[in-house]
Amino acid sequence: MDNATYCYSTDYTPLTTSKSTRKAGHSTTISMGTSEQIPKDYLVWSLCNTLYVNFCCLGFLALIYSVKARDQKTLGNLKEARESSEKAKWYNILASGWNLLVPLVVLAVLVLLLLYMRSNEGSLPFFGEQNGFQRFFSHFQ
Repeated sequence: MDNATYCYSTDYTPLTTSKSTRKAGHSTTISMGTSEQIPKDYLVWSLCNTLYVNFCCLGFLALIYSVKARDQKTLGNLKEARESSEKAKWYNILASGWNLLVPLVVLAVLVLLLLYMRSNEGSLPFFGEQNGFQRFFSHFQ
């Protein structure tokens, strides 16, 4: 194609001027808004707590507030995002504490039960009898 067939508009503004007409030391600054710290949303932590144990829906509540914090952050409402972020953080702390507490309590109960049975050589009064525990398990052998 020939360049002569195109019609160019003659009313244009050049983006820059020649180097000789620019002033030395003159720069352009862009304001990016306030320098407030953007709140975290804790979404990955909330997902992990939601999928593991999730006692009393604490992980699910953390997930809800994490998504809300992310939405508010996207909309630019940093105050609401910060409040939702704090709630998500505390629900995650509670859910993580519960997620660690349950296995530790179960393990401690099992260890104490085994130590007690070993010290009494298997004679645990079960169903009100002296060797009831052994008799109970003898039905399954």
